[in-house]
Amino acid sequence: MTTQLEQAKAGIITEQVKAVAQAENISAELIRNELAAGRVVVPVNNLRINQNLTPVGIGRVLSVKVNANIGVSSVKSSVEQEVKKMQVAIDAGADAIMDLSTGGNLDKTRETLIANCPVPFGTVPIYQVIEGREVEDVSYDKILEVVETQAKQGVDFFTIHAGLLKEHLPLLESRVAGIVSRGGALSAKWMLAHNRQNPMYDLFDELCDIMVKYDVCFSLGDGLRPGCIADATDKAQIAELETLGELTARAQEKGCQVFVEGPGHVPFDQIQYNMEIQQKLCNGAPFYVLGPLVTDIAPGYDHITSAIGGTAAAYYGASFLCYVTPREHLGLPNCDDVRAGVIASKIAAHAGDVARGFKNSADRDKKLSIARANLDWKTHIAESLDPKTAEKMHKESCKESGVKELPTADYCTMCGQQWCSVRTNRQVREFIKSQTKSLKN
Repeated sequence: MTTQLEQAKAGIITEQVKAVAQAENISAELIRNELAAGRVVVPVNNLRINQNLTPVGIGRVLSVKVNANIGVSSVKSSVEQEVKKMQVAIDAGADAIMDLSTGGNLDKTRETLIANCPVPFGTVPIYQVIEGREVEDVSYDKILEVVETQAKQGVDFFTIHAGLLKEHLPLLESRVAGIVSRGGALSAKWMLAHNRQNPMYDLFDELCDIMVKYDVCFSLGDGLRPGCIADATDKAQIAELETLGELTARAQEKGCQVFVEGPGHVPFDQIQYNMEIQQKLCNGAPFYVLGPLVTDIAPGYDHITSAIGGTAAAYYGASFLCYVTPREHLGLPNCDDVRAGVIASKIAAHAGDVARGFKNSADRDKKLSIARANLDWKTHIAESLDPKTAEKMHKESCKESGVKELPTADYCTMCGQQWCSVRTNRQVREFIKSQTKSLKN
């Protein structure tokens, strides 16, 4: 079976492309054309085509998507808990899930998660390569073995840190935070221990062969992403990005779908440049960014700092946002953190879509606004990004007000009857309407 990219280049509109087109109300031929050009990906492992997966498209001609990271740690959590987190993330609107597990039975964990995951599912194979052994003991054969094992399990996209080269390491000397990517740090340690090139780079053709076989999409990892705003857009980050551009072209020539990972921590004023330079160096391949976080001083609120940066990234060129939870930098997220992180990123993605004038993104805003102006609480809540939270807060306000029938009352839950501007505005409009009618008569 050929890949989605190869079929698109052959002029074939697959069932998966048709599903994406229907979901987004966009021409299937347009998606096929963008997929053929490498500007759209539809991550669907061949083994998952007839399973529970709902295809998702990622690219600038489509709405901006959101990914949620989960995973069992050697320190904390369980497979059951991660399944719950995954379900919470999907319920909140996550378009994809990544398993970053580093502890326990990784194969069994992955098998359980994939069986319960209806959206594209990604992993970072180097984590399993390292698990149970010293970094220095990693062999080329082990890397290929793990990658093929995970592909056979049905993983839809892999983060592969192949762009961090041995010659990039001296560029890190002036950094404040050094390497914050786990995959990047592990790769750097292996290179220094063996005084050899990044094995993922050396094995890139072999990795492509495995990924083409199962149509696993590359998520080309940014091992040198900035971990603080002081390190943003430095020589190391850009040097790796240039290599990722080279690898994007190589992978696509092999028939592999590719999207590219990006920063990280980036001051707001540098986000536009970061989005544009990636589009230039990677020939328009979809860009997947972590946030980006626009300040370093908000532990406990980094879902907000990332939503600020994510909105700008979505506007200027990103196609895929990785959520950041309130517990980022502090600990593993719980289910509440996962929901908060997904909702924050969904807000950023939608705000970016509205700002760039993507199709009819603002129609939902207008529908909610009309409901709000009409005190139509049912529609108001239903059209919100997080109806569960909106309804909970609204019911609490109803209870506090002591008015049982507040959902059908002619005033809002914030101001009360006498001070409600919406109620007063409706009276004003009715007055103007009656005066206009009188003048006509």
